Amino acid sequence: MNRRQACLGAMGIDVWLARTSAPARDEIIPASRLDWPDLEDAVAKCTRCPLHATRTQTVFGVGNRKAEWMIIGEAPGGEEDRRGEPFVGRAGKMLDAMLRAAGFAREEVFIANILKCRPPRNRDPQAEEAAQCAPYLARQIELVAPKLILAVGRIAAQQLLGTDAPVGRLRGRVHRLAAPDVPVVVTYHPAYLLRSPGEKRKSWDDLLLARRAARL
Repeated sequence: MNRRQACLGAMGIDVWLARTSAPARDEIIPASRLDWPDLEDAVAKCTRCPLHATRTQTVFGVGNRKAEWMIIGEAPGGEEDRRGEPFVGRAGKMLDAMLRAAGFAREEVFIANILKCRPPRNRDPQAEEAAQCAPYLARQIELVAPKLILAVGRIAAQQLLGTDAPVGRLRGRVHRLAAPDVPVVVTYHPAYLLRSPGEKRKSWDDLLLARRAARL
């Protein structure tokens, strides 16, 4: 590693070298220029925040990489950390049921999280952790180029939209990412719906809104 790379590393900036037979020693490839294989590899090897020390594995995301809908949650839980896949277990089954109601199989959408590593004891993601993962998620959104993003839960909605408003104030209308320009609909997290089944009707209304927004 040359001095420039060492300085960037000390600042917490990942340094990626082009995969060529003779890569330039100081050529830097940001996440915004990585293709799917290199992006997945970068996430798997990421040490940008302390969460890498406690994870079993990263949770990159699964599904159709040219999906019309992209589902974004907050962070992996214990089972996701063990399996390397987002939204598994009871919450995953609830999400699958929500998607079927909207007319999609799980395999037809792309599912990712704000964080790629599990926070200890499933605590909320910290701002710095989300900031370090943000370039990876942004690149996933660019590569998928979805017609709609469904933000499930408070953390995902607040991080994507840059707000501290509660879900109750964010749902019921169509938001937009600044870049790329993608409509965003906010709904309750499946785990919340398991605890509060009376809110399922509101979630169904959110899915109807999402279907309309995707057609705009």
